[in-house]
Amino acid sequence: MNDNSIYSQIKEVKKYALENKVPIMVDRGIDFMTRFIADHQIKNILEIGTAIGYSAIMMALSSPDVKITTIEREQDRYMEAVKNIKKFNLEDRITLIFNDAFDVDIEGGFDLIFLDAAKGQNIRFFEKFEKNLNESGFIITDNMDFHGLIHQEEESMSRNLRGLIRKIKEYEEFLKNNDKYDVSFLPIGDGIAVASKK
Repeated sequence: MNDNSIYSQIKEVKKYALENKVPIMVDRGIDFMTRFIADHQIKNILEIGTAIGYSAIMMALSSPDVKITTIEREQDRYMEAVKNIKKFNLEDRITLIFNDAFDVDIEGGFDLIFLDAAKGQNIRFFEKFEKNLNESGFIITDNMDFHGLIHQEEESMSRNLRGLIRKIKEYEEFLKNNDKYDVSFLPIGDGIAVASKK
């Protein structure tokens, strides 16, 4: 697959996400991820929340050495991800798991764990999968700003949205107070947190 055809395939995936209201990582966020993978020579990644496979594909394309295991629980999105990963001929480097992440037991260690699923469950995801983090690995979380809503007055929000925003704030406090990790909060894309073992 040449660069032009890769570029047009990526545009197709992004167009599908937009038309079908599937949340995918914003451009600045994915640019950060792909650079981070290269800079830290990341070889294997566990992603919680595949959606339609966009971020897994972009991370795999960042280096031919990268292997990704990614978990998705929504069937329509999983099926679309299977299709997309096939289009890019990445089936040998991206392993898709169709299940709820809390029902999956993953063996082995990863250089990077990427949390990009249900935002209200980030603490539980972190606690469940940190055992799979290699000694010098990183846990990266997207949507820490949640479309800028983290910084807005909660009174104008629906009850559900207020609850979700509070959970994201609780997760931020959980990271800040976790004495096993050094954590950076980066104002990139939709807000990214990077945790590394001390």
